[in-house]
Amino acid sequence: MEPASENESESESVRKRSRAASEFRGMWLATVLNRDWPSRTGLAPERQRAELLAHLDTAVERRLNTVIFQVRPSADALWPSPHEPWAECLTGVQGRDPGWDPLGTAVAEAHARGLELHAWFNPYRVALHADPARLSAAHPGRRHPDWLVRYGGQLYYNPGLPEVRRFVQDAMLDAVRRYDIDAVHWDDYFYPYPVAGQVFDDDAAFARYGAGFRDRASWRRNNIDLLVSETAARIKEIGKQQAFGISPFGVWRNAATDPAGSDTQARQTYDELYADTRKWIKEGWIDYVVPQLYWHIGFAAADYAKLVPWWDATVRGTGVSLYIGEALYKCGDPAQPAAWRDPKELSRHLTLAGRYPKVGGHCYFSAKEVASDRIGAMAAVVADHYPTWVRPPR
Repeated sequence: MEPASENESESESVRKRSRAASEFRGMWLATVLNRDWPSRTGLAPERQRAELLAHLDTAVERRLNTVIFQVRPSADALWPSPHEPWAECLTGVQGRDPGWDPLGTAVAEAHARGLELHAWFNPYRVALHADPARLSAAHPGRRHPDWLVRYGGQLYYNPGLPEVRRFVQDAMLDAVRRYDIDAVHWDDYFYPYPVAGQVFDDDAAFARYGAGFRDRASWRRNNIDLLVSETAARIKEIGKQQAFGISPFGVWRNAATDPAGSDTQARQTYDELYADTRKWIKEGWIDYVVPQLYWHIGFAAADYAKLVPWWDATVRGTGVSLYIGEALYKCGDPAQPAAWRDPKELSRHLTLAGRYPKVGGHCYFSAKEVASDRIGAMAAVVADHYPTWVRPPR
């Protein structure tokens, strides 16, 4: 099936969407550094709960149907985990009991509103600082300092250690067993984004486990492939029918590097984060993919209008669902290119994406902007494309 004509009117696109029985309409609810929630650390439990419910209510008002809730922002937890400490974003002190269960509350209250709740985990980030002594006393990174790598002023678990890979799976899957979440969700952080002049020190792990690989990059990619494939298998073993979705950086590889890549000139997740997102789709290890296409239509280095068809073609025949990650946070930001100061830019994204049959919906970064909507870009999306509420695709 070919995409519809470039002349297709926006009204026709809306009619197609209104006829759809289901569509993914999501928003990310970020907790790292208190980006979206809680508004600050140390709030009373009832205030935290009220703010959380307000975000869920906003999702309903915007006719969204899915909230992707960040529940493991930095190797800590928004539920009473037996593996990791309570998250610092709640009380301001990592490991301090907040007096309630944010994940359990979010699941129950989202479902009561007809929303899906996808639990968003960051596998390897440990801290946004580089001092292990600042971790809570019982933190696994304190007990296993050999698991940690300092890089770019932050702390990470070393993806090259099998015991780390098993531990982070155990930590995340505890939430899958304990709660009726609708999906496990990861974002774009695997190996960290490159920092100029710095080296991610995994020499010892590579010396021990890297035999048989042609180079360190191949070994690193295999480490992440194992994390993805093993997690996928373990989710299925639990047997609660949760989906597994990943939201990668929007460029796998550039065509100048690889003929199978996209017509872009941007950083490459395959080469820089060691995340072979295309392989995960082709192998069927994930149920859905949400590429972060955080660029405007016509952006020379990474054109939204070129990336949507690339991802549409990539998922064809795989059974993996495709939803597009949208940069709502850029709308109205004076530091961004002029296109992002047009309230209709995001609406045009949905019109364009609607021409491609494998695009099953969109997800907005992030909840704070879904609520504040500083130039009305989200309101335009709702008015132009979401005439009624529809159920999520599953």
